[in-house]
Amino acid sequence: MKTENKQRDQSKGPSCAGCGAALQTAEKDKPGFVPEAALKREPVICQRCFRIKNYNEASTVALDHDEFLRLLGSIGGTDSLVVHIVDLFDFEGSLISGLQRFVGGNPVLLVVNKIDLLPKGTNYNRIRNWVQRQAKSQGLRVVDVVLCSAKRNMGFEHVIDALEQFRGRRDVYVVGATNVGKSTLINRLIRDYSDLDRELTVSRYPGTTLDAVRIPLDDGNFIIDTPGIVYPSRLTEMVPREVLQALLPDKPIKPFVYQLNPGQTLFMGSLVRFDYVDGERLSFTLYVSGGLPVHRTKLERADELYAEHKGVLLSPPNAEQLAEIPAWTRHSLRIPRGIKTDVFISGLGWIQVNGDSGALVEVYAPKGVKVLTREALI
Repeated sequence: MKTENKQRDQSKGPSCAGCGAALQTAEKDKPGFVPEAALKREPVICQRCFRIKNYNEASTVALDHDEFLRLLGSIGGTDSLVVHIVDLFDFEGSLISGLQRFVGGNPVLLVVNKIDLLPKGTNYNRIRNWVQRQAKSQGLRVVDVVLCSAKRNMGFEHVIDALEQFRGRRDVYVVGATNVGKSTLINRLIRDYSDLDRELTVSRYPGTTLDAVRIPLDDGNFIIDTPGIVYPSRLTEMVPREVLQALLPDKPIKPFVYQLNPGQTLFMGSLVRFDYVDGERLSFTLYVSGGLPVHRTKLERADELYAEHKGVLLSPPNAEQLAEIPAWTRHSLRIPRGIKTDVFISGLGWIQVNGDSGALVEVYAPKGVKVLTREALI
């Protein structure tokens, strides 16, 4: 059996001595990346494992959808606590749909990161109740919901308390999409919840073909850090890297409020267009990054304005970057009467429709971006 496994490994090429990922030198954000100069070392470990060993730093890598589902399916056969990290700013875009059917009877702790981006004075109890309702509507049964900001060290003590309460003597699987702050939280867990030190070798983390990293805990169990899954329905996964700085907020959002009559349009750079088509005069509150310019115009002039000024007046992105992004798809959305509603655009943020008179709006976003209506978050 050992000879057979060795032959199979050789046919697949060299693999990381730490996590088992196939080594490659082309894509830094994919599993197994190693600089060419490091290939001469013995044993050879990927950059991710090198950083864990030398800097206590876990970095997120991406896994394709099928491989990620295979990894999730393996969790169902274990006795573990599953920690699902989501990005509150992109809740529907980062929630793993169907997670419940993959993890079996294992308890799921929902950790909602990036609460530091909410406007000052936000009622966190209401946010937590909203998250619970949304998770339930998606078929996800959770033992608890914890709000935190791993980056700003807000609420992290509640994450630790929840782990103590629900873990027992089980391993902890940490799952989440890319860019939800998973690596930041993992690094906090390493510092606060593990005996890991700078002298440990990568061989302390058993290799696995799942491209997961096992981080030892004080009691002999492990935190299993799984690669982040890429959801292409998020705008943040479509735009060039240079545009992300404008798209992703790094401090509390200052909402923009617009009083609109039907027949008016808002452009958010040249990334998204929002048309107020029909209804009474209403106010709309934009919860988007302050680095994204908003331009208002009349609906009758919107096509002409976009054709003449996309990538220039209407930016980011610039004209060259815009060529890398899929063309727009139109979404026609009916806002119900009597219900405070958000128009959610994955990776961008959301637009809250104020008032209870109902309305018809249309959203133009790059093809594939998730656009939907939901109960208002705030």
